[in-house]
Amino acid sequence: MSDPRWLTEGAPHVWRPYCQMKTARPPLPVVATRGSRLVLDDGRELVDGLASWWTACHGYNHPHIADALRAQIGAMPHVMFGGLAHEPAYRLARRLASLLPGDLDHVFFAESGSVAVEIAMKMALQHQINRGVSGRTRFLAFRGGYHGDTLATMTVCDPEEGMHSLFAGVMPAQVIADLPRDPASEAALDALLAVRGHEIAAMLVEPLIQGAGGMLPHPPEVLRTLRRLADKHGVLLIFDEIFTGFGRTGTLFAMQAAGVEPDIVTLSKALTGGTLPLSAAVARRHVFEAFWSDDPGAALMHGPTYMANPLACAAANASLDLFEDGAWARDVARVSAALAEGLEPCRAGEGVVDVRTLGAIGVVEFEAPVPVSDFCARFAALGVWIRPMGKVVYLTPAFTTPNEDLSRLTSAVRQVVGVD
Repeated sequence: MSDPRWLTEGAPHVWRPYCQMKTARPPLPVVATRGSRLVLDDGRELVDGLASWWTACHGYNHPHIADALRAQIGAMPHVMFGGLAHEPAYRLARRLASLLPGDLDHVFFAESGSVAVEIAMKMALQHQINRGVSGRTRFLAFRGGYHGDTLATMTVCDPEEGMHSLFAGVMPAQVIADLPRDPASEAALDALLAVRGHEIAAMLVEPLIQGAGGMLPHPPEVLRTLRRLADKHGVLLIFDEIFTGFGRTGTLFAMQAAGVEPDIVTLSKALTGGTLPLSAAVARRHVFEAFWSDDPGAALMHGPTYMANPLACAAANASLDLFEDGAWARDVARVSAALAEGLEPCRAGEGVVDVRTLGAIGVVEFEAPVPVSDFCARFAALGVWIRPMGKVVYLTPAFTTPNEDLSRLTSAVRQVVGVD
C-alpha cells in the first residue's frame, strides 16, 4: 500500500532522529495506539517491544490516565510556573517526595530527560559555589553511560562508544572512569578521586543498568561503592533514573535495590505513563539548603517555559495512582520471566555474545553492531516493532503487555537472530 498523503507531503520538512535520512527507509506511519500495540495506516498492528522508548509502562491509552487528561484540559491545559502555582504540580511533587527514599524531597520540574540531567548538573555546580567551594567545575561519569543529547549531557556520555564523539572538544572535557565493579576498579576510582576530586562537583551514573549505552547491567554493590567514595571525597552523587525509574528494573526506583540514595536523582520517561513530556530533578535536603538564602544570587536561575505543565502533571499523578496497588510489580515479574525464557535460545545465534534480563528488560547482545534499518524491517514484517541500537537487540515492553504479545516479541527476535 502507498504511504498516506500526510507522510509524503510532510516528509521533505521533517528532520528525523537518529538516522541518515538520505539512505534510511521511510518511517512506518502510525495512526493509533492500543494497549501494547501500534496501529499502522494500512491497518496492520505491531506489538510494541519498546513501549515508545520505555515510556508507556502501563500500555497505551490507559483509561485512568486518559480520564485525568480530559478533566485537566477542560480546567487548565497550561499556566506559567514563575510566580504561579497549581494543584497538579504541587500534589505530584509531594507524592514523588514520599515515594523516593530518604530526604529526596525537593522537586524541580522540566520537560525532557536531557534537560533534567542538565538541571541536576547545574544544581551540583551551584551547590559548590553557594557553599564557597571553588574549583569544582567538572563532572565524573562512567564508560558505557548515556545521559542525553544536549550539549552538557553529551560531555558525560561515553566518549568513544557513545553517539557524540563528533563533538569532542566543543565543550569542556569531563572525567570519565570505569564503574567500580571489583576491588581493582574501586581502588582505581578512589585513587582518581584522591587526585582530581578537588575539580569534581558531582559524579553521574545510571543505577543498575546503563541504558542507551548498550543495556549494560551492574550489581547493586556498585552503587554502594559510589556512595562511599562520593562521601569520602566530598563529591555529590547523581543517579540518572530516567530509564530505570518507575518499575523498569523490578523495584519502583533502581536505587532501592542497593539501599542507597543519591544527592540528586533525575526522572522522566515513564513519569507520565508515556503520554506527555515531563521530567524532574529531585534533590536531597542538604543540596536544597545551599540555595535557601537571603541572597538573591544564591537562587537557581532556571525555568523551562513548560515546566510543571498541568496536563503533564495530571498524567503523572494518574500514572502514580496505577502504581499504588502493586500490580505493576507482579506484571514486571511476569514480563521478566517471559523475556528470559523466550530470549534464552538466542545464545545459539550467530554472532551472539550474551543474552540477559533485568526486570522488564531483555537483551540480546552481538559481537558487532547490527544493521538497524534491516532488522527493523524484518521485525515489522513479523508483526512487531523493535528498534535495535548498537550491538544490542532489546525489549522493554509495557508492563501490561499480554503473554501472547510477549511471546510474539520473543519469537520475532529468535527468528531474526536465526534460531527459530
